[in-house]
Amino acid sequence: MFALVDCNNFYASCERVFQPQWEGKPIVILSNNDGCVIARSNEAKAMGIPMGAPAFKYKEEFKRKRIKVFSSNYPLYGDMSSRVMQILEKHTPNFEIYSIDEAFLKFDGFDYFDLETTGYEIKKQVRKWTGIPVSVGVAKTKALAKIANKIAKKFNSKTQGVYMIDTDEKRIKALKWTAVKDIWGIGRQYCKKLEVQGIQTAYDFSNLPDSWIKKHMSILELRLKKDLLGISHIKLEETLPSKKSITTTRSFKSNYSKFHELEERISTYANSCSEKLRKQGSSCSAVLVFIRSNSHQKNKEQYRNSCVVTLPYATDSSITICKHAVAGLKTIFKSGIDYKKAGVLLLGLVPSKERQLNLFQPNLNQHDSLMQAIDKIHLRFGPHQIKLGNQDLNTTWKMRQEHLSKRYTTELKEIITVNNKSGILL
Repeated sequence: MFALVDCNNFYASCERVFQPQWEGKPIVILSNNDGCVIARSNEAKAMGIPMGAPAFKYKEEFKRKRIKVFSSNYPLYGDMSSRVMQILEKHTPNFEIYSIDEAFLKFDGFDYFDLETTGYEIKKQVRKWTGIPVSVGVAKTKALAKIANKIAKKFNSKTQGVYMIDTDEKRIKALKWTAVKDIWGIGRQYCKKLEVQGIQTAYDFSNLPDSWIKKHMSILELRLKKDLLGISHIKLEETLPSKKSITTTRSFKSNYSKFHELEERISTYANSCSEKLRKQGSSCSAVLVFIRSNSHQKNKEQYRNSCVVTLPYATDSSITICKHAVAGLKTIFKSGIDYKKAGVLLLGLVPSKERQLNLFQPNLNQHDSLMQAIDKIHLRFGPHQIKLGNQDLNTTWKMRQEHLSKRYTTELKEIITVNNKSGILL
């Protein structure tokens, strides 16, 4: 049996843990640079605030409807996610982190356990230990556990946040309730193709002939069908996959037209990507650099370009990656253009311990000790303490976060303070 544990309105719930005065009130979370809505509480959803709503367009509506606005606080969300996952991992050794707020648990050898009761225990424990509300769906397969979780969340007052599909009658009823667009793993294009064939529900999809799915879809959708029939074909991924590429892109506060200005930004972005690369224990084999003009200035010349620089060997060195990123920038830079955005993308990622050596490059590891020392300093004293020479040493780029809450669990200077005016020794 599988269980899918999903945190309810995770970003909003994280904010409410430390600011309980917003419990039961409408909340929205904004994306990087306070751009658009990326998360909503149930109360905000009921008020008609759509996902992806541009913050500047809805600013007055937020005020009128008294909706609390938060800037995204990823250090807080990441730490709270880690705490939730540590609790879930204690319940079974077979465990897969599916996203920042979801995890699959596989219960092998739990034949004599009441897994529905276990679901309620998990829900209670996570809520008590972290303050985060969760929903739990239990079923024979991962795909059915996804549907069970959706039912638990949709009909919370009846299910109390836990639902188990443990009979064929429940399975069929759940599949008929689930629209084809809501099937886990069915993308938009496949959804359109299925709807043309008159496939409206997950139950309809599960009754499609295997031959039709093989011809018009793929082996992944065939496995999905088997999963929906209650035959487990989608296995548990017990290790968190590494990213296949790493990107840092930013829009500038003002237009840049000089090469040295873009060079500083590209070096900063390449350095940021390199730090992320080392965190997951990877090295990259190529660097993509792109630059774009300000598309809003219609009266000025528009220009965008990119290039890929192949590295002589796979590396995780900020020095080497920045050097080649700047070299790539030189080949695409055009003078006389007002640039508004640039970015760096690391490609060809391989585990650092398994990278291919180069006979003609004997000093592949010459920066390893330096990079380790820099990472330790940043871990202890905070980011941006050490920079490369072609970065602006006096400027630290910061996102626009006008509604940012404190990093209560990851920054010592921002922990909750308690005023003890009573004089009683605590």
